[in-house]
Formats: sequence, structure tokens, C-alpha cells
Amino acid sequence: MSAQQQTGHVVVIGAGQAGHQTAASLRDRGHQGPLTLVGDEGVPPYERPPLSKAYLTGEADASQLWLRPETFYERHAITRVTGTAVALDRTARTVRLADGTRLDYDHLVLATGARARSLPVPGGDLDGVRTLRTLRDADRLRADLARARQVVVIGAGFIGLEFAAAARAQGHEVTVVEALWRPLARVASAPTAEHFTRLHEEHGVRLLFGQGIAALHDDGTGHVTAVELTDGHRLPADLVLAGVGVTPCAELAEQAGLAVAGGIVTDSRLLTSDPRISAVGDCALFPHPRASTPLRIESVQNAVDHARLVADRLTGATRPYDDLPWFWSRQYATTLQIAGLGQAHDTELTLPTDDPTAFSVLLFRDGELIAVESVNRPADHMAARRLLADNVPLTPDEASADGFTLRGHLKARTAPRVPAAL
Repeated sequence: MSAQQQTGHVVVIGAGQAGHQTAASLRDRGHQGPLTLVGDEGVPPYERPPLSKAYLTGEADASQLWLRPETFYERHAITRVTGTAVALDRTARTVRLADGTRLDYDHLVLATGARARSLPVPGGDLDGVRTLRTLRDADRLRADLARARQVVVIGAGFIGLEFAAAARAQGHEVTVVEALWRPLARVASAPTAEHFTRLHEEHGVRLLFGQGIAALHDDGTGHVTAVELTDGHRLPADLVLAGVGVTPCAELAEQAGLAVAGGIVTDSRLLTSDPRISAVGDCALFPHPRASTPLRIESVQNAVDHARLVADRLTGATRPYDDLPWFWSRQYATTLQIAGLGQAHDTELTLPTDDPTAFSVLLFRDGELIAVESVNRPADHMAARRLLADNVPLTPDEASADGFTLRGHLKARTAPRVPAAL
């Protein structure tokens, strides 16, 4: 959208973090035209991370989840519409909602997010088998936890482990089943995974690795009572959480003929194959200079930074998306923060520490720092973000030197040079 088109109607489909931020950032950057935010949950845009933490344990209520109060949308002339987008006509530039409402757009932003995957096994649809993605999911789980005794969590990623921690903190018997051989296998290094294995075991969680799910069983009432593993063993359960990942909501884009490949395909500016349509957040598959192939990232940081970039472009400032990815998870009193993308690392280096509960793992590829995982080390995390975002060089040999710290290295490499005296 050119500077002359800044009065055009922008429609944002999806009222999660990315959709909300797109609308808010457009107004922040001076967009004057009509702005419509379409969401299908019937509640104000809200934060998702607390759903598996403070909200699940009752430490936060729904009003504390709202990204902005209702008055924000009125004050900024953002029209909120509750509905589900079911059809997109790119020629006419209209979106049709399930209730028949049609919305005309000059630019469309797809912030459709992702949905939790269900268990593709017999019994996967029994009562008491849950997923955790939405506020409604969290509300059901809060009610379930009030009466459950034996909880089985399938999947040891962030959601699975966070839910396990919340359930264990409420005194439930908790077993986590993971098909791979360690927790957080797709997102964290072996040293970090080992730490979280010990952490959960110390809190009384039973962890079973290298096990798949054959079926879920009930006692004839339709409510789950057991989880059958692929080795034939049965785990008693009256509540099961399926934490087995998500599927991007790309059906609307695919039906409209946009390029889709495990996400809505965009270029480096987050434009789809239609120059009148952008995609942001969990649903977008995009190129990134830190990755060898296009990727899809599920994080608040990615959603917010995607939204800001699209708002910049629609108000006249275009740049490629190259923001540093970062992630976090809180389990019990332990916080994991990750800066960068470390999945393709070939070297791991754990910085020495006197406290085994607080450490950082540096991940390198071909001698170059690509990510830092920090456990209860927020200062390390902030320094790592600066180092990586600014491409400050750091080698394994430098990081292995006596007395090395991330903050010290950052300061030494970024301090202004004093010119030599003449």
C-alpha cells in the first residue's frame, strides 16, 4: 500500500497477538483509513503464554489476559468483528464470514494463527482428552484439574512441560510421555534438556521417553481412563493433555489460491503471492537470514515483530524481516530464555557457574554463535540478544577463556574506541 493508499480499508483476519499488534501498529504509524479486526473467539485479544502458567493455576484471571482494554479499540477506531472467515475472493477483494457478512478490503492481513493438533489414535476424542491453545481450552482444563487425580501429558515440548508443572504444583500425579528421547528435543540443546528432565523428576513428575501412544481407553462412560503405550503398557489417567504441536490455519489462503506449504508462504516483506495480502504470526512461512530454508515460528516476539513490519510497509516504510527470534518458558520457579535459532548447531558450550540451577549454553555452527539458551540467567539472555542481533563475533575459543562472560564480551566488543593521541 503506497503512501497515497494509507486511507484504504485494512482488514485483519485473526485477533490473536499478531492480529491485534497489526491493528495497533497501523494506528501508531498513522494509518488513517478504516481498520477492521476479525476474531472468532468473542473475547478481546488476549495473551496466550499465561494460559499454561498463571491462568491455569488460578494466579491470574481473564481480565489480566487482555492485551488492551475494550476502550482502546474504540479510541483508535479499530472495528472489532466476531466471526469466522470462510471465503476469500481475491478478484473482488472481499472476505465472507460464516454469518454471511462481507468485508471489502484494500489490503488484507492474514493473522489466522494455528490450532492445536489432536491425537490421531483410537480414543483420541474421548472426554477428558484436551488440548491447550485457547482461553476456552484453559477454562476447561482449570475445571478438569479441580477434579482430576491422574494426569498424563503427551508431548514434552513447552506446552506439555508447562502444563505438567502446573498440574504437579496442584498436587496431581503427572506422567509425561514423549516419543523422542529427551524433552524439548526440537527446541533446546542436550544440556538444557537434561536440566529440565531433572527439574521435573525432582518435582515428582514421571517422564517416559521413546514411547508412542497406541490408543486411549475408557470404561464405557466415554471418559478417558487409560493411555496405552506402543509397548502395550497402560497408564491410568482421568485427564490427558495432548501437547503434540499445532497446525497452521492456512485453509482460507489455500482455498483462495495463495501459495501454502506448511504455512502461508510469504516473501521477506511478509507479502503472500498476492500483493494485496500479507500473512503474519504463527500461520506465516517466511524466509529469514538466520535459516537456510523458510520457517514458521510460534512465539510472541515473532508475532509482534511481524505485525510491526507489515504496519511499517503499509504506511510507507519497507524492509525485509530479519528480527532476531527469541523464546521463553517458565516451569515451576525456573525460566528458560532462548535467543536465536540453535537447531542446526554443531558445538555446545556451557558457561561455568557456581549455581547448577542457573546457567547458559552457547550454541555454535561452524565456529559462529547462533543461539544462547539461558536458565535463570536473564542478564545473559539480554546480552545474547544484543550480541546476536548486532552480529558481534564470538568464537568457542573466546567463550572458553577464563573469566568470560557474555556481558563482558559485549561491552568489550561494542565499547567506543578512543582515538590514539597524535
